[in-house]
Amino acid sequence: MAFVLAESGQAGVEAELAIIIHRGRVLCAEEGAWELQPAAIVSRLGRASHQHYLGALDGRHCFAYYFNQPHEPIVHGYDWRSLRSLLGLIPEEYFQLAGRALQLTRWFRDHQFCGACGHATEESTSDRALVCPRCETRFYPRISPCVIGLVRRGRQCLLARGTRTPEGIFSTLAGFIEPGENAEQAFAREVMEEVGISITNIRYAYSQPWPFPGQLMLGFYADYAGGDIVPDKTEILEAAWFDKQDLPHTPPLGTIAGKLIQGFIEDSTD
Repeated sequence: MAFVLAESGQAGVEAELAIIIHRGRVLCAEEGAWELQPAAIVSRLGRASHQHYLGALDGRHCFAYYFNQPHEPIVHGYDWRSLRSLLGLIPEEYFQLAGRALQLTRWFRDHQFCGACGHATEESTSDRALVCPRCETRFYPRISPCVIGLVRRGRQCLLARGTRTPEGIFSTLAGFIEPGENAEQAFAREVMEEVGISITNIRYAYSQPWPFPGQLMLGFYADYAGGDIVPDKTEILEAAWFDKQDLPHTPPLGTIAGKLIQGFIEDSTD
């Protein structure tokens, strides 16, 4: 599956695939598919409030369509689903593309007026931005950089359950990068703040866009340096060291946390 991103709209491109969004949800077939023919589905929902060219998936041009008030009843055999509910059920490429659609439609909806002077914004003709014609302030789709990582201690890794994590599910630690920090400093700070231990040998693994609502997750591995685990009880309810052969329930492989944990399991150096 090959996807070629597009920075902004492309004149003369005919839509072949559609991702249709209403109130933060994606229109899906009963089996979770979102590949829909725009001519057959989009027109039946009425007039889209706005649309955005996303790029080409396997050579087929894909657009995101946002509806404030789609016609009811909904097209038979389809339903509105949250993107989070599709995690692990659709291919990762599809998930990321649907996330891109959600982020772009949310950005466009939230910046119809300039935050500096209040004037109505207009779409840029040169790049993907909304521009205020009065004060020339530009608004680009917001991406918030976050760090997420797995701390190792030999054959053990540190996993935690947060205040918003279902009981029984343990994951890696994560947090937003603060102004003036680099990613490694942010990860070390988050680990110390959330569980009270220090880390060393921080090394980048990979990244993942995370559209809840608009993060770019930067994934790391790090080694334990010292201290005792003390959950902060504000963001982390419980945390512990787990042997790689005796792990609790963890996030699916479609998440960067799941990939970090799987990479730790497969590492044969311990």
